[in-house]
Amino acid sequence: MDNKTIQEKAQELARLIQDGKGDNIVLLDISELNSWTDYFVIATVSSSTQSQGLQKQIKDYIKDSGLEVHKTNKKISDGDDWNLIDLGSIVIHLMSKEAREFYDLEKLWHAGQRLEF
Repeated sequence: MDNKTIQEKAQELARLIQDGKGDNIVLLDISELNSWTDYFVIATVSSSTQSQGLQKQIKDYIKDSGLEVHKTNKKISDGDDWNLIDLGSIVIHLMSKEAREFYDLEKLWHAGQRLEF
C-alpha cells in the first residue's frame, strides 16, 4: 500500500472522474460530521454507459491504491440513476442529473468542507 493519505486518494478519484467526463464533481470532507466515512465524491453522469465506464476506471484505480470496495450498490433498482461505491473512508456517488437534483446531497451535507482536486 502506498503512503498517500485518504484525502489525496479522494482527490485522485475526483480527478479520475473528471477525466472520464463526469460533470459537476464535488469533493466533500465530511469526517467531522459522522463516524462511518470521511469523504464524498459526488458526480453527475449523462448515461448508464458513462457510469459503467467510470466504475471500471475506479475499480482499476482501487486495485493499485490499497483501497478496497466495501459495497457497490444501485440506489434505484429500476434504473441507473444512482450508483454508489463504498470504499470505507471514501464514498463515491455517480448520479443522473435528475437523481442529483432530487436527492441534493450537497445540501444535505452542507456542513461538509468542499475540497479542491
